[in-house]
Amino acid sequence: MRWIGLLLSLCWMVADCGVRAESTTQVELWTDASTARPGSTMTAAIRIQVADGWHIYWRNPGDEVGLKTRVEWTLPPGVTAGPIQWPAPEKTTEKEFDTLTYSGSVMLLVPIEISTNQTAGPWTLKAKVKWLECHEECVPGSASVETSISVGSTVEASTHVAEIQAARQRVPRPVADVPITATWETSEEAAPRKLLVSWKPIQGVSGFDVYPFEAAGGVAAVSVKTEWLEPQNGFLRIRKTVTPGESGWPNRLAGLLVPKASTTPAETVEFSVPIVAASASAGTPSAATAPAEPVSLAELLLKLFSAFVGGLILNVMPCVLPVLALKVLGFVQQAKEQPRRVRTLGLVYGAGVLASFLVLAGVALAVQAAGGTASWSAPFQNPVFRVLITVLITLVALNLFGVFELTLGGSAMQKASDLSTKEGWSGAFFNGVLAAVLATPCTAPFLASALAFAFLQPPLVILLFFVAIGAGLALPFVALCWEPAWLRFLPRPGVWMVRFKVGMGFPMLATAMWLFWFTAGRLGESGTGVLWFGLFLVVLATAAWVWGEFVQRSTRGRGWAMGIAVLLVLAGYFGFLERQLDWRTPAAQKVKGLDWQKWSPAAVEQARRDGHPVLVDFTADSCLNCKWNKATAIEIDATRARIKELGVRVFEGDFTDGDPLIADELKKHGRRGVPLVLVYSADLAKAPELLPVVLTPSTVDEALRRAGQR
Repeated sequence: MRWIGLLLSLCWMVADCGVRAESTTQVELWTDASTARPGSTMTAAIRIQVADGWHIYWRNPGDEVGLKTRVEWTLPPGVTAGPIQWPAPEKTTEKEFDTLTYSGSVMLLVPIEISTNQTAGPWTLKAKVKWLECHEECVPGSASVETSISVGSTVEASTHVAEIQAARQRVPRPVADVPITATWETSEEAAPRKLLVSWKPIQGVSGFDVYPFEAAGGVAAVSVKTEWLEPQNGFLRIRKTVTPGESGWPNRLAGLLVPKASTTPAETVEFSVPIVAASASAGTPSAATAPAEPVSLAELLLKLFSAFVGGLILNVMPCVLPVLALKVLGFVQQAKEQPRRVRTLGLVYGAGVLASFLVLAGVALAVQAAGGTASWSAPFQNPVFRVLITVLITLVALNLFGVFELTLGGSAMQKASDLSTKEGWSGAFFNGVLAAVLATPCTAPFLASALAFAFLQPPLVILLFFVAIGAGLALPFVALCWEPAWLRFLPRPGVWMVRFKVGMGFPMLATAMWLFWFTAGRLGESGTGVLWFGLFLVVLATAAWVWGEFVQRSTRGRGWAMGIAVLLVLAGYFGFLERQLDWRTPAAQKVKGLDWQKWSPAAVEQARRDGHPVLVDFTADSCLNCKWNKATAIEIDATRARIKELGVRVFEGDFTDGDPLIADELKKHGRRGVPLVLVYSADLAKAPELLPVVLTPSTVDEALRRAGQR
C-alpha cells in the first residue's frame, strides 16, 4: 500500500502547504417538490459545493486512493430513499494515480418514495453526508442537512425544481445494448489479469474510456487506469487491469462508457456486459460461448462413471469423513431397530445428498446462463458461507465432545416418542445435506476431469454429472442401511460408543480449524480477522457450554442460564462479527489498512528528517492488548483519516520472536513488554510521546494532533 506514503508526501513537497484544520465544503439538501402525494416518488438532491482547487470522490474513488462520498438518511416512517444517482465524474491523473472526482458544484440525486398510506402533514428529511476532500492534503468532512416537505392531496414544485431537472440530465442513462465486448487476455493463474475492452464507435468518436463501478458482492475491482491500444477492424480498444477479490474473478464489466468526441458531442452512458474468455483467433467464438464438441455415448458413460467414482472417493476425504463417522454411529444406535426403518433412514439420507447436488447443479447452470464460470468449490468462495459453515462445524465438534446435546433427554425423550420417526427423517436428511456441502471443496481423484468435461456440455448433461457425483457419495450409506444384516459386523453398543463419539469430535475439530484458517485471515486487516473471529468462536463455545451444563443437564436456574447463553451469542455476534469485522461486507469494499513499515531507529529518524510525524507500534502476535489497541484505536477510519491528513508515517516493531533492539527500546521508555506506542513530532528536538497501555481513539487522535503542530 505504498500509495498512502506517496500521496501524503505530495503535501510536504510544497513549502507553503499548511494543515487544513477543517473542511470548507458546503452541503445543502433540496427536493424537487415542496408538497407530494402519498404513493408518489420525489427527488432529493444533495448539493455539494467544493472549495476552489479541491475535489471529492465518485462512487469508485480510484485505484487504491480516495474514499467514496456517502449519504446516511434519517427518514420518517413510510418514507424510503433509493440508491444515489451519480453524475459522471472527472478523471484526474496525478503522478501514477488515477482518480474519479468532482470539483466545484455537484448534485447527488436520490429518489424518495412515499408510501400510499402516508398521513398528510409536514415531514422532515434528514441526511448525514460524509466525504473526503483533497488538494495537496486530504481532509475528511461531514455535514448533517435537513429539509421539510409536506404530504397532501396535491403536488407542488419546489423553488429548486429547475436546478434538479438540469442535474438529472447529467446523470448517465443505462443502455442495455452498448456494442462493447470485454475479453480476458490472460489466464486465471495470472494475478493481476489483463482485460481487453473493445467498442464499435459512433460517427465522430475517436476514442473512449471506461469508468468502472466499485467492486460489489465480493467481485474483484477493475482499474481506473487505462491503457489505450491501436484500433482494430473498426473497433476502438483499451486495456484494464483486474485484481482478484473475495469471490474470485469477476464475470461482468459494469461502469460508464465515456466517449472522446472529435467532432460532435457524444453521450456518456451506463452499461454492463459479460466478461468472456480469450478467443483463440480473431472471429473465433470464445471458450465461454463456443458450443461443446459432440461426444459419443461411450465417452459420455465413461465420464459419468468417473464422476460416480469421484463421489465414492469423496466419502473418505477429510471434509466428509467426520460426517461418515456420525452416520456410522447412528447406524450402531439403530442396530436393534426394524430393518424397514433403517432402510427408510438410509434412503432419506440419500435423498438429502441428491437434493443438495441438484441445488448445486441449478446454481452452476444459473451462473453459466449469466455468463459466468461455474466452480465446484463456488460456495466456499463466498465469505459469508465460509463464516457460517465454520460456526456450524465448530458446534458439531462441541456436540461430539459432550459440551451440549442435540437430542432430548430424560422424560422429554419419552414424551417425544411419537415424534421420533419425524425427527429421525429430518436428522438423516440433514446429514445428507451436510455431507454434500462439506464435499464441495474436496475434489477427489477422477472428479476434476469429469467436472471440467461436464461444464462444457448442455444443461441436461451437467445435471446428470451432479446426480452421478451425489449417487457416489450417498451409495455407501444407503447400501449399509438397505442390508441391515451387515450391521452385525459392528461392535455391540456399550461405553465405547461414548468414547467413539468424543473421538470423532477431533477430526470434526480439525475440519473447523481448517475452515477457520482460510476464513479468518480474509475477514480483517493486519490479522484482526483471526483475533475477532476467534474470540467470537470462544464466546459461542462458552454459550454452548452454559446451555449444555445449566439448561440441559440442570434442573435449577435454567431460565437465567438460557438468558446468559443467548446474551453471549448476541454480544459475540454484534460485538465481534458486526462491529469489529463487518463480516458481511466483501473485503474489496472495505477501507484498506495503514501502510505499516518495519521499525528501525534509522527509519524513524529519516521519516522525521523528511518532515513527517511518526507513530510506532511495538507489538507481538501473542499480545491480545496489542491487537485490541490496533483494532479499536489505530486501525479505524477516524485514525486513518487523521494519519493521512497529517502525513504521519507508521512503523511496526514485531516483538513476537524477541528482538534485542526492541527490548532496549522498551527498557528505554520504562516498559517491560509490549504494547508500547510512541508518537514522534517531525521536530527532531522533541522527545516522543509515550501513549498509555490501553488506547482509546481520542488518546491517539490528540497525540497525533500534537505531533502535527508546527
